[in-house]
Amino acid sequence: MAEVLITLGIIGIVAAMTLPSLINNKKNKELETAFKKNYSVISQALNMYYAQNGERLTPEYVGDRKLKPTLVNYMKVLQDCGWGHSGTSTSCIPNYHDPDRNSQVYKNFTGTNNINLNFFDDGQFVLSDGNLILLENNGPYNNNKMYISVDVNGHLKNPNRLGHDLFMFQIDNKGNLLPMGAEGTDYYDANDAYCSSTSTNNMNGAGCTIKAINEKDYFTKLH
Repeated sequence: MAEVLITLGIIGIVAAMTLPSLINNKKNKELETAFKKNYSVISQALNMYYAQNGERLTPEYVGDRKLKPTLVNYMKVLQDCGWGHSGTSTSCIPNYHDPDRNSQVYKNFTGTNNINLNFFDDGQFVLSDGNLILLENNGPYNNNKMYISVDVNGHLKNPNRLGHDLFMFQIDNKGNLLPMGAEGTDYYDANDAYCSSTSTNNMNGAGCTIKAINEKDYFTKLH
């Protein structure tokens, strides 16, 4: 009996040591799969627009907050959140300009700071699989910036961190969809300042999208 108890104790210790790692690996694999799927969904939507209209969506020709009503025609939208939910739906996040907004909705890559919601407040909608699309598109008021961001497991599920489950893309002046952090995007940095394992900058993680695409072990290294 004593030997059985010792064996069971050893098994319990080993399980306690390995189970958290197995659970984390499973979650990270789910994030990787969801990321790849959403990247494809966004790309397909933009390509369908091009096929139908014969021109690319570009920051120069898409007016202030006109990106959302255009994109929803090419994606399977479950819920249109307008510019932010204003307390009416927990599936969406509050608009940046909402006085009751929760600034702690998302953290940066290292989880050390709240991100800047100002770049996610020009339209939101929830896709049929529960993922949340967040847009930045305020025309000449912000140098024609056009970002498409996606929370690949929905805002109701953690980790809610930039570069973990929240990823940013940018549409350039030619209508190309660029992973944020690629050269030519607003959060490109040769020294990886926006995808750093140590930085507390509130936009650290914005530049991780390109790594999530190019590095095979990107998601396995998340913690």
